Amino acid sequence: MSGHMPVIVHPPLGDSGRRVTVRGEDVGLASGLPDLVEFLSRAGLDMEDTEAVVSPLIDWRGGGPDYWGAEPRR
Repeated sequence: MSGHMPVIVHPPLGDSGRRVTVRGEDVGLASGLPDLVEFLSRAGLDMEDTEAVVSPLIDWRGGGPDYWGAEPRR
């Protein structure tokens, strides 16, 4: 993988959510942790919400796991 994390949660798209890619493949638009966990499960990466928040496999870009849309960052 040449040092890249297999999961990227891209910056929020306004109030639409965040694009998610797994191993370079677009897997969907997540509007929260439950969506992300579902996408990960479909890609064979089973983890709970609490695991996804701290997983070293996930690169959170443009905000962390508590930031999903147009609301201000905390």
